[in-house]
Amino acid sequence: MNLATATHLRSDAPQRPSVAISLTGISKQFYDQDDQVVDVIKDITLDIYHQEFISIVGPSGCGKTTMFNIIAGLIPPSSGEMLLFDGVYSMPKKGQVGYMLQKDLLFPWRTILDNVCLGLEIREMPKKQRHDLAREYLDRYGLGDFCNAYPSTLSGGMRQRAALIRTLVIDPDIILLDEPFSALDYQTRLILEEEILSILRDAGKTVVLITHDIGEAIAMSDRIAVMSQRPTWNKKIYDVGLAKQHGSAMGARKDPQYQPFFDAIWADMDIQLGGRP
Repeated sequence: MNLATATHLRSDAPQRPSVAISLTGISKQFYDQDDQVVDVIKDITLDIYHQEFISIVGPSGCGKTTMFNIIAGLIPPSSGEMLLFDGVYSMPKKGQVGYMLQKDLLFPWRTILDNVCLGLEIREMPKKQRHDLAREYLDRYGLGDFCNAYPSTLSGGMRQRAALIRTLVIDPDIILLDEPFSALDYQTRLILEEEILSILRDAGKTVVLITHDIGEAIAMSDRIAVMSQRPTWNKKIYDVGLAKQHGSAMGARKDPQYQPFFDAIWADMDIQLGGRP
């Protein structure tokens, strides 16, 4: 038996995590109103691991949302390759990728129950079956008493929780979060950070958070990918893991490493202040 085989068979040998999404040399160009090519994403190469919580941070306008849309399968890259699990990724299979945007986008004329059922209804699941499944999820995540309420009667945090449940009920493998707390007040954001982190950990999902909020990323993430100014590329990856270590986002915020992470990531983002880096 050679050394490589012996190492492979050792129970204490480090295990390489499974890759959920692999991005290799991804770039994206658009045409402006004068038909000039605008480079938004220059070259992104990144592996996103199974059941990890990774955040993508970068300066405003650097192309984070474009990256989100490419991962979601909403737009194709101009070049490069994306692999989802074992297959070449072009458009997501039904239920494989779910996403939650800045606004909850709940239909005001539908009850919370019927809003949560939307994806199941599109899949043509029978009404009783989808209502039973949606009630199960609403009960599990603390909104069971609001099944028959309308979105206008709920707080902003409760509506965002309902939007997350609507995403989870279709059982996607990967959850994409695009600035989901940006429209909420600070106290509600902290509470919802904790709730959503707990829900997603329990559900065993792979999560990609797009955010400009460095503190939010540190408080929730296993890893953070820092993007450059546009045209964007991934400058640096930080292994954080404070939320997993403490079992909560608030615990992560209180950790002595929180501020050093914040300072280092801020420096890497190359944000211009008053004309100076």
